[in-house]
Amino acid sequence: MFDFNPHMVLLIAAAAVVTFLTRIGGYILIVKMTRIPPRVEAALNAVPAAVLTTLVAPAFFIGGWDIKAAMLAALLVGLRYPSTYMLVAGWIAVMAWRHSIGA
Repeated sequence: MFDFNPHMVLLIAAAAVVTFLTRIGGYILIVKMTRIPPRVEAALNAVPAAVLTTLVAPAFFIGGWDIKAAMLAALLVGLRYPSTYMLVAGWIAVMAWRHSIGA
């Protein structure tokens, strides 16, 4: 049922340690600064867009036309209205596509 693999356990442990060191390192670096340089602030401000791109891009390029239509609808609504409306527009678009054309 469960095959114990020591290499997998070491890989998971190493990934956990690296993730922890990355997070604590960033915290220590920011705490030690008396003033955040403009370049660092610009980089920190770019993080949400980068994370969103890494989440959305694979779904857009790998997903079907229903996903592309939903993302386009969400993008257009999101340019004008709050995020809840954007979510609803994407959901309606994908459901309408799947109901009318199929997935």
